[in-house]
Amino acid sequence: MRPLDEVFPALTTSAFRRRFRLAPRELEYLRIRGLDAVLAHATQFVDARLAAAQPANDGRQTPFRGHPAFVAQHATATCCRGCLQQWHAIPRGRPLTEPEKRHVVTAIGRWLDAALRQAQAREVGTDAAALDGASEPARRRAPSRLAPRKENSMAQPDKN
Repeated sequence: MRPLDEVFPALTTSAFRRRFRLAPRELEYLRIRGLDAVLAHATQFVDARLAAAQPANDGRQTPFRGHPAFVAQHATATCCRGCLQQWHAIPRGRPLTEPEKRHVVTAIGRWLDAALRQAQAREVGTDAAALDGASEPARRRAPSRLAPRKENSMAQPDKN
């Protein structure tokens, strides 16, 4: 099993893995329920969909949306046994051990925590990399939906 401190930098080299972001509904779900509850769900998902030696529909068992844990699974390459083998060096063809299950849930939690901090940073206009102490350049961010709109210079004058 490959340490997460090796896996996460490797994941940044994949354009596919880097493109995953929590949608507003998933982010709100994470905020309302909390990370602990979402990770409890993730543990259940891993047990039900990933832990078997030959999971049903392997390679297609994890939805791309609908729950923060699903998005995190794709972002962290913990979505199927093939990705676990390729990125995390967890072999296919046998059930996941308890330490391997914890590894998967820890990866999901690490990604969700970073995603939550990045969303909070966007909302307050702070660079998420600065909050996290990361040395890599700040990632390009979409403008915050919470930013105030500019006044329209062509606005109609008051008629009072």
